[in-house]
Amino acid sequence: MKIRNFQAEDSDQVIALWQESGLTRPWNDPLLDIERKQKLADDLFLVGVDNTDRIIASVMGGYDGHRGWMNYLAVAPEHRRHGLAGALIENLESRLVQAGCPKINLQIRTDNVEVRAFYESLGFTEDAVISMGKRLISDE
Repeated sequence: MKIRNFQAEDSDQVIALWQESGLTRPWNDPLLDIERKQKLADDLFLVGVDNTDRIIASVMGGYDGHRGWMNYLAVAPEHRRHGLAGALIENLESRLVQAGCPKINLQIRTDNVEVRAFYESLGFTEDAVISMGKRLISDE
């Protein structure tokens, strides 16, 4: 897998990957999420491509000057358990460290129990926090 920065023409393939991976929700328009991310002009939205340039993995990272964040980590089902997600995370973490980021956070949906062990195997631990949110814009 080759890791590169997301490009606008990747949108359809990335959204299809997210849908195939069960990451999309009716209240989040994935195209709007991509468009919002592109406005930041950073290099933290990564895709993994195979030797035919098909997108087989993605991760959307962020850094707010205090903490890094990881969202939309996805690997095509037929390519899972081959180290691709770990390679994407390692690449993202390296970019965050270069930006001076001291810590990366992520959120796991409570119904996604199998992914917790994966993140723990990469050194992630549960923080003593409660995740809260407030919708400011409805994507519907």
